[in-house]
Amino acid sequence: MPDTTYAIAAIGVAAAVTWALRALPFAALAPLRASGTVQYLSTRMPAGVMIILVAYCLHDLPLTEARAATPLAALGTTVGLHLWRRNALLSILGGTAVHVILASTLFAH
Repeated sequence: MPDTTYAIAAIGVAAAVTWALRALPFAALAPLRASGTVQYLSTRMPAGVMIILVAYCLHDLPLTEARAATPLAALGTTVGLHLWRRNALLSILGGTAVHVILASTLFAH
């Protein structure tokens, strides 16, 4: 069993490393907040990420089969609700509800 001084030193080092690792991102990002590139990316990235996610989710969707209607209807509902109300939570919940209802009733296997 290590002595008390060793245990206190180990806890102190672990605490210092943990604090430094948590503080480092904030210290590194502070100078970047004034950057024009970061400001540009902060306005464009959310839409870009959503486009990539939609493309990834729909890339192997068999459009010739009837079951393709479920994700397409959910996507249409999500986009429609977002354009109508501009509320991300409503859009996500509405699209999810349409997908779950269609998948569990019309296209259940």
